[in-house]
Amino acid sequence: MVRREIGGNAARLQAALAGLRLYQQAMREPPSALPRAIASAGCGAMLRDYGGTGPPIVFIPSLINPPGILDLSAERSLLRWLAANGHRPLLLDWGEDAQARRSLSIGGHVEDIVLPLIETLGEPPALVGYCLGGTMAVAAAALTPVTKLATIAAPWHFSGFPAEARKMLLALWRGALASTQSLGVLPMEILQSAFWSLDPARSVAKFEAFSLAIPGSDAARAFVALEDWANDGPPMSEAAAREMFEDLFEADRPGSGGWRVGGKRIDPAALACPTFHIVSTTDRIVPHATAISTGERLDLARGHVGMVVGRHAEAGLWRPLSAWLSRTGPT
Repeated sequence: MVRREIGGNAARLQAALAGLRLYQQAMREPPSALPRAIASAGCGAMLRDYGGTGPPIVFIPSLINPPGILDLSAERSLLRWLAANGHRPLLLDWGEDAQARRSLSIGGHVEDIVLPLIETLGEPPALVGYCLGGTMAVAAAALTPVTKLATIAAPWHFSGFPAEARKMLLALWRGALASTQSLGVLPMEILQSAFWSLDPARSVAKFEAFSLAIPGSDAARAFVALEDWANDGPPMSEAAAREMFEDLFEADRPGSGGWRVGGKRIDPAALACPTFHIVSTTDRIVPHATAISTGERLDLARGHVGMVVGRHAEAGLWRPLSAWLSRTGPT
């Protein structure tokens, strides 16, 4: 991929490989202790309590990559910031045992994990979903009472992905189908290669730029933490991977009005609760054209990940989300 992107430019090749080497050799800080779990739903999934006050807010991360993007570090944690600013965030941690969930589709994760965990709270929570977790949060809000629903960089109209990207993802799935059926899971490495392919120029450029970083600096530590998150995570269950590639990316069942979970057609426009959708206008992972088109909306000129943990995340996303969650009455 590096050679394809930079052609015969020897200087760029040297810089990209130097940046990659610097990343590989960087010192890692010990991970922060995870907050206690207050409920579990089998298959290793649990709700983690970040403290704070007020009504419960359940954060649903994507099934792709770990949930740590919402709590990346002490300085870059949406969840810890919300807890310190008058909210009570709870993180749904899917756990590491995707093999135990091999028969759970994306909708099955909502029915068998999300809904039972919500029920343990004893009161309707607000829901906030990130990326594919936002798509799933819409389904959860359609199936159980919630006070509010917010999504962050969540795809809904999958036909809004570039045609070439959808074609590439489907080819990747078909090539991985036999091994996925054998293993019962789709390995994270295969998913990661798909992400690299969505924006290969940026994948190369970021390591070129990192070759100039000062080891141990704040910027270098932030880069390493983010890349470690992006390149980590459990595999995806076979059934969830099949639904994602065939029903979402290929058939666009959510965007075409044909996605059913628990026997119910899921329609964001029909939700009984207030909704708020935070959308990136520069996202190459989940393009702007895929966003939900109903409800209140905030467009940000930040990338898929940068909008959540970047230097401007607090002003651009954290504070507006906090303000919306704090509203009472019609929104």
